[in-house]
Amino acid sequence: MAKMQAKVQQDERDDGLREKMISVNRVTKVVKGGRILGFAALTVVGDGDGRIGMGKGKAKEVPVAVQKAMDEARRKMVKVALKNGTLQHEVVGKHGAAKVLMMPAKEGTGVIAGGPMRAIFEVMGVTNVVTKSHGSTNPYNMVRATLDGLQKMSTPSEIAAKRGKSVEDILG
Repeated sequence: MAKMQAKVQQDERDDGLREKMISVNRVTKVVKGGRILGFAALTVVGDGDGRIGMGKGKAKEVPVAVQKAMDEARRKMVKVALKNGTLQHEVVGKHGAAKVLMMPAKEGTGVIAGGPMRAIFEVMGVTNVVTKSHGSTNPYNMVRATLDGLQKMSTPSEIAAKRGKSVEDILG
């Protein structure tokens, strides 16, 4: 089964959402009469202000698969609380054998992230972050691990509410 890694492509529609295609793979379904070839696309969509969605789509042709993936990503968007263009705190995300460490960075650092993680942070609006991935480098697993870590992230107000303290006490 052949595998193609597509360059990350970016589109911006009139709705203000940023779209990036992370990968396109050629997939094969083996049936009684032979093989049926198709394509599977993995995409991310973000608004540049902390909302992010991941989608995957399969079809017989690449553009249709990409469109299906973009539509799914738009439907499955989640909000992540950012702090001045970076993360709230250090966080680890896991999915399968993929493990991703994400750390906030000071202004001017830029997005230090490899492969699929960079696309996520760019469409999400993160301008300063340092990341390190361990284990699986499969794009799908890396994207899911990154989203897992981002959803685990807590804001100071959430932590203060859990502890029964004020935000000022938490931040010191």
